[in-house]
Amino acid sequence: MKNIQIDDSIGIPKYRQIINSIYTAISIGELKLGDKIPSLNQICVEFELSRDTVMVAFNELKAKGIINSIPGKGYYINSVEINLDQKIFVLFDELNAFKEDLYTSVLNNLDAKSSVDIYFHHFNYQVFKDLISESVGKYTSYVIMPATFDETVDIISKLPKEKVYILDRLKADLLDYPVVYQDFEQDVYDALMDGFDLLQKYTKLIMIFPGGKEPEGRMIGFQRFCKEKGFQFEIIRNVLNKEMKMGEAYFVPSDRNLVRLVKMAAEKNLELGKDVGIVSFNDTVLKEVVAGGITTISTDFQLMGQTLAKMIQERSFGKIRNNSSLIRRNSL
Repeated sequence: MKNIQIDDSIGIPKYRQIINSIYTAISIGELKLGDKIPSLNQICVEFELSRDTVMVAFNELKAKGIINSIPGKGYYINSVEINLDQKIFVLFDELNAFKEDLYTSVLNNLDAKSSVDIYFHHFNYQVFKDLISESVGKYTSYVIMPATFDETVDIISKLPKEKVYILDRLKADLLDYPVVYQDFEQDVYDALMDGFDLLQKYTKLIMIFPGGKEPEGRMIGFQRFCKEKGFQFEIIRNVLNKEMKMGEAYFVPSDRNLVRLVKMAAEKNLELGKDVGIVSFNDTVLKEVVAGGITTISTDFQLMGQTLAKMIQERSFGKIRNNSSLIRRNSL
């Protein structure tokens, strides 16, 4: 396909190869201001790529002002200014709806002379270690999301200390690095205190906590609130074989379990926000409309992205807590 080159044999992510292809085509004059580029569907079909992969590339190109979309017509070259001052390595744990919001916010708040390569370790320690090792010396900044991993300082210290930024969790062994983080325990406790007036009508609070990749602080904050306020409570690993009863309020980190709870309530003709309550974690646009609106406890991912981008561009240091809040909707 003209203008787009994908090579399966090299270690560069496919979305980055799409971006690099557009940059190369611009630099050698194959693409000029106003030229149309291949469509998302054309690239998907030609290279057997998912829409998500191509959309990540298009979103970054749009965020940098390189391309623009015209509804019903396609994507066009909007700028040929591709000189880059910063090349940024971003290592997330996984891609989901709210991480996409975070990533997009980072892109939108970096200047046009910054390039971002994003990778995912999927909670696999060896992948985490290998990706960091392979990135040494190739970037001007490194954004690392350690997630559930502890004692990672030996790996991360391979990178230039002044170029590293930690994201999402405050880790005891990484306190010498700048970080934008969530305080999961305090966030849940504060959110439940804020929603105390809504919770009083429920006879039992139930948190579905599967463990694994979920922050343990959420469970601790939930327990702390329930004990202080005298709520009957329970912590379970999943909703399988759980009989939903009137007067219960559920707190659910997993969107898969969220869907199950909504279906269970419908099957028993229990009205959300009246007969039973549901609170999800990590807000998304979809939760605004599902089942009339799902109440969430969520950090502001847009703000987290803005803060991180500002730290990178200003080369500033510090430990910045990204506060969460209770977003009230019909499900509680």
